[in-house]
Amino acid sequence: MHIGLVGGIDRNAPLYGELARECGHSVECHTGHLAGRGSESLAALIERSDVIVVVTEVNSHGGVLGARRLSKARGRPCLLVRKMGTARFRRLLGELESAEPHCRAAVAA
Repeated sequence: MHIGLVGGIDRNAPLYGELARECGHSVECHTGHLAGRGSESLAALIERSDVIVVVTEVNSHGGVLGARRLSKARGRPCLLVRKMGTARFRRLLGELESAEPHCRAAVAA
């Protein structure tokens, strides 16, 4: 499963990627900034992702609203979380594994 993570702290992106790979997933991060080409890159991220996770505490109102609007328009599930640290991301991956039977097979391999 490809997870689109919008907002949060940029320096954690490599760790999120590593944790996702360990569980057979991939993650792509976006800062939530919509200035310049930000809205285009956000739309592209949502198009490529299976599920969108939006961090609301470290994100602009425009980033949150834009991600929600684009997710809905493209039929992608969108999960809003107030904060995202490594422990919360691990729990999210566990929830995805329990919700998606094919994810458990990927972890066992």
